[in-house]
Amino acid sequence: MKCIKCGNNTFESTTTEAIELGNGVLVIRNIPCYKCEFCDEIHFTGDVVKRLESIINSVKQQTAQLAVVDFSKVLNAA
Repeated sequence: MKCIKCGNNTFESTTTEAIELGNGVLVIRNIPCYKCEFCDEIHFTGDVVKRLESIINSVKQQTAQLAVVDFSKVLNAA
């Protein structure tokens, strides 16, 4: 896969994202991604984006101010 930003090669990796939800912060760890070997830009596949959206929507309904989720341990929340 090529980097959308700079066109160089990417490699499979994982990343952590912190998302501001308005009522709190959600930290999602171990998200599968493709990372550019040159500019460090991160790209997600469509399936990963769908699961991230599902996780975010699920956590938004809770009232916690801080939530930490391990992407690889969340059951298929699709």
